Amino acid sequence: MKSLQSDDFELFGLEQRFAQDRSQLDARWKELQRQAHPDKFADQGAAAQRVAMQWSVRINEAYQRLKDPLKRAAYLCELHGAPVNAENNTAMPAAFLMQQMEWREELDEAHSAEDLERISLQVKRAGREVLQKIERLIDDQQAWTEAVGQVRALMFVERFAADVDKRLDQLEI
Repeated sequence: MKSLQSDDFELFGLEQRFAQDRSQLDARWKELQRQAHPDKFADQGAAAQRVAMQWSVRINEAYQRLKDPLKRAAYLCELHGAPVNAENNTAMPAAFLMQQMEWREELDEAHSAEDLERISLQVKRAGREVLQKIERLIDDQQAWTEAVGQVRALMFVERFAADVDKRLDQLEI
């Protein structure tokens, strides 16, 4: 195994790219977990089991970051010196802010499942478009600073999509 200090991609033996094959990632996670499972080290004593547990935790943390496109994009930006800093950097282009306001108004005015489904489809489409932009910016252009803006946009899109889903769930109750 690599070092506990290895970055997530190195730990999983993957190229540092946004585009990843989910089935390959899942298979690699299972393989790494099998290698590091503390039960495999039961006959080697408590210290070996503690180290195995550290590895298991580290592998799970890396897997959680790598399998989620938003977390993976933010992690790649950070690895390349462009941290997202979403909590204290909320600057967004005016056009995106206008889109956010329009969506919020539509959500406030939505009264039927059909209205909410229509908004949900718009938001999902927008999310896919942002993911495609992120992939181009990271994998094709290595434009880390520009990618950070798209990562922040995706954070909003995902949060808004969750709000729409919550409203849909409330209608179904």
